[in-house]
Amino acid sequence: MKFKSRSGGGSVEIDMTPMIDICFQLLTFFCFILNFSGAEQDERVQLPASTLAKPPEKAAETPITLQVTREGRVIAVGQTLPTPSDVLPLLNLERTLLEQKGQSPADATIIIRGHRDAKTGVIQELIKVCQTAGFEKFTLRAKEEQS
Repeated sequence: MKFKSRSGGGSVEIDMTPMIDICFQLLTFFCFILNFSGAEQDERVQLPASTLAKPPEKAAETPITLQVTREGRVIAVGQTLPTPSDVLPLLNLERTLLEQKGQSPADATIIIRGHRDAKTGVIQELIKVCQTAGFEKFTLRAKEEQS
């Protein structure tokens, strides 16, 4: 970038290399500290440990995360709902949004994070509610047990 002085003398150049370097370093720093995988997790839900638990090979293209607390409440889209059947209106809204994008609810993956002390019947009821709304793919989350 050159500036001409008003006196008609020489020109002044600004070296942009340090500014570009700092911008790159800041961008890299924020990419390292930002953790998207934890965005959908609630600290009230402590996952069960399993020796069969393995990290997914690839991230789901259209994930919908539902969490079940110890008491059987369902956490969806930041809302705590008393029973699994109360999730149906939210799932119908998700299905409508997917259809507007030209996708099918069968393309979405429901990720269920159940508390380790949650009753199995609550998880099964939640899966039935999701199937009623037209969702077909499910993933259950667990912690990988250290052997």
